[in-house]
Amino acid sequence: MTIRNLLLLTAAVCLFSCKRDHDDDYVPEDPASFAEVGSIDIGDVGAAEITAYDPATKRLFVVNNDAKENRIDILDFQDPTQPKVIGKIATAPYGGYVNSVSVKDGLLAAAIESTVKHQNGKVVVFNTSTYAEVKSVTVGALPDMVTFSPDGRYILSANEGEPSTDYKNDPVGSISIIAVKENYAVTTVDFSAFASQQAALQAKGFRVFGPSAAFATNVEPEYITVASDSKTAWVTLQENNAIAKLDIASKTITAIYPLGFKNYNEDANAIDPSDKDNVIAFKKWPVKGMYQPDAIAVLETGGIPYLFTANEGDVREWDAYVESKRVASLKLNTKVFPDAATLQLPENLGRLNVTTTLGDADNDGVYDELYSFGARSFSVWNGNNGSLVFDSKNDLDSRAKAGNFYDDNRSDDKGAEPEGIAIGEVGKKKLAFVGLERADAVAIYDVTNPSSPVFLQMLACGDAPEGVLFIAAKDSPIQQSLLVVSSENDGVIKVYKPKKI
Repeated sequence: MTIRNLLLLTAAVCLFSCKRDHDDDYVPEDPASFAEVGSIDIGDVGAAEITAYDPATKRLFVVNNDAKENRIDILDFQDPTQPKVIGKIATAPYGGYVNSVSVKDGLLAAAIESTVKHQNGKVVVFNTSTYAEVKSVTVGALPDMVTFSPDGRYILSANEGEPSTDYKNDPVGSISIIAVKENYAVTTVDFSAFASQQAALQAKGFRVFGPSAAFATNVEPEYITVASDSKTAWVTLQENNAIAKLDIASKTITAIYPLGFKNYNEDANAIDPSDKDNVIAFKKWPVKGMYQPDAIAVLETGGIPYLFTANEGDVREWDAYVESKRVASLKLNTKVFPDAATLQLPENLGRLNVTTTLGDADNDGVYDELYSFGARSFSVWNGNNGSLVFDSKNDLDSRAKAGNFYDDNRSDDKGAEPEGIAIGEVGKKKLAFVGLERADAVAIYDVTNPSSPVFLQMLACGDAPEGVLFIAAKDSPIQQSLLVVSSENDGVIKVYKPKKI
């Protein structure tokens, strides 16, 4: 056999092997056919916030901060139609609320805040089979979300660093990088290096505001997603209206991408801003929305990392400082808003909550622009440069109304309020699952083309869905794709699966 023929044969064997491996993972499923197959109620308010799944033990690990105790509930998930609580991990020995969990390679990482919220918290790692503590490490203040890198080498924690309610203590927001193979060595980085860029960032929509608004203490990391090669992470800075980019190997924050604002004075972005008009009616209004994403997920296609964000919005509301007011209570510039008196009626814009930190550039107490919280949408951003690729405009609210999910009592705030988001592959399609906190529903979109998502269906779930977890067919206890939605207001976990085709 010639060398050339040997090389061709080797390439053919490799191609067949790669195709066979891919086919082994493929399950023919209809991506538009998810239906509920199981559920369980594990508590009341504060239960069932975030859920993680371990394919080795076929167990779900669920954050539970109900009135009884702070803990992680352990569920037998071998039969997704009948999940059962089989144990718990008490988290009180490590601090206060447990905020997030993540699983990888037989390890469960939990983000646990201090009993004094503005002090440093912990990430505690447990064995998923024995529940024994593997390691406990100190991270930044208020670790709000934790995740493993896909290769399992790192655990990343978004430390929100919220202030005390009297604002006398305001810790820096930070990101902790924990090296699993190096005895869980911790490196915690903050955003102080970007302080010199504050003016330029704010000009693009980045927010620094509130009492003693020092840059590093003002940044509040919320949620993390990691590239498939485990080299890069992106972190939402919700209150700041931005996304940060992190180089994991060098443990360096390399960029902050301000997200700008959304114009509700366009037909495609129409909103219902009133909870007192006795009707769900989406119209154009002279208001802008701050994107302020909560959850974030990455989908890599054609060499580009596409970042999917759930643009929930958030308000700084503390005893010593509240940034929001209703439009009716503001003095509007009648040159900009000649119909100000009409706009400020409760059935129009009067009930809408807006920030007092924007819109009055000359600080004369008269507002020339109005900025509300969140964007009532999910968006897709280019992870290389932060540019906007796609926004769902008012599609989530419109679909929620059409499906009888929309809660008009939340129109004055953030509408359907998208909070959670997850990406998964079903059949040969990439899907985005968007949790709608106030609609008590999950919207599913085909995002195979990230720049042009297509709506597939909307599912009813528990009260205030917080965790949206996709389990791929290859990891599933039944070798089918599963969607697990956990809801914090009623402690209900619901399980959905698509039909086979």
